[in-house]
Amino acid sequence: MPNKAYKFRLYPTPAQKILLAKTFGCVRLVYNHWLDRKISQYKEDQTTLSYTFCAKELAVLKKTEEYAFLKEVDSISLQQSLRHLDQAFQNFFKRPGTGFPRFKSKRNRKNSYSTVCVNQNILLSDGCLKLPKIG
Repeated sequence: MPNKAYKFRLYPTPAQKILLAKTFGCVRLVYNHWLDRKISQYKEDQTTLSYTFCAKELAVLKKTEEYAFLKEVDSISLQQSLRHLDQAFQNFFKRPGTGFPRFKSKRNRKNSYSTVCVNQNILLSDGCLKLPKIG
């Protein structure tokens, strides 16, 4: 069965706007953090960090006091950010001309994140979309 993607126009409440902003920021932070780590690792010994390694370290990072705020957002969106980074690196090495992965900027007006429907955590009913951690 092919994957499906949907785009929705959202009209969030003020509280939901705050949660969406936190999610965008955390997804960007995770992407940029591991992009920096991957660049450093490659400069050191010409190897790269796998998605699995990064995902395990993300779980450990979320338990630290400094990064405890990562628990406030959808964990699947953070994992998807790591998957996107991993795919960007694979594309760079396998397909010439795709360009090296870039750091995500806060100034980019097109904030977005990806999540996956697991155990019906995303629901559409009565014209309302329910997203994990946002409502």
